[in-house]
Amino acid sequence: MKRARVLLADDHKIVVEGLRSLLEAEFELAGAVDDGRALVAAALKLQPDVIVADISMPLLNGIEAARQLKKLGVTAKIIFLTMQTDLTYAVRALEAGASGYVLKHSATSELVKAIREVLKGNMYVTPVLAKEGLESFMDRVEHSRKTPLSLTDRQQEILQLLAEGRSAKEVGGLLNISTRTVEFHKYRIMENLQLKTTAELVQYAIKHGIVSM
Repeated sequence: MKRARVLLADDHKIVVEGLRSLLEAEFELAGAVDDGRALVAAALKLQPDVIVADISMPLLNGIEAARQLKKLGVTAKIIFLTMQTDLTYAVRALEAGASGYVLKHSATSELVKAIREVLKGNMYVTPVLAKEGLESFMDRVEHSRKTPLSLTDRQQEILQLLAEGRSAKEVGGLLNISTRTVEFHKYRIMENLQLKTTAELVQYAIKHGIVSM
């Protein structure tokens, strides 16, 4: 029987090595990347069956990477493996198109099961969060929570890079756009989100899980 191909995305090498050991007996490891932009590129190139990704990654966080992949037509099932126990992160992950959400401390007991489930077309959410009423929480949050979704994909990329402390020139170099274009996007981001200072922009990015502290 052909083994399912899994792409790993985590910026901690020790985590990636641990996942290799955990998964290689049952699944084919298609590759491993350490940032969100590399994840998008690798998923398009390798066409894995499943992607196991962290939420907090440099350059582009896992949730925004998932949104981009879905828009690009990538059909791989996405499972987030994260330290984030806040239901808000789980909601955002599922809204972005993820099929699974597993906490890192439960990886050894849950990840293989989660991969099997999503390959069957099912959704898997770690029982700790499922018991907290994730479904009803999603309904409530969808109607009441202000999220970064009012921003375009490009603006979300720029927001994360700026919040990570990169200059407009550095952001422009990474995205192949001019410094002036970056500054224009920054202005529109701050206007849309009603932010007045760069410090407020960073605080917003941290609050909404776009970057980690």
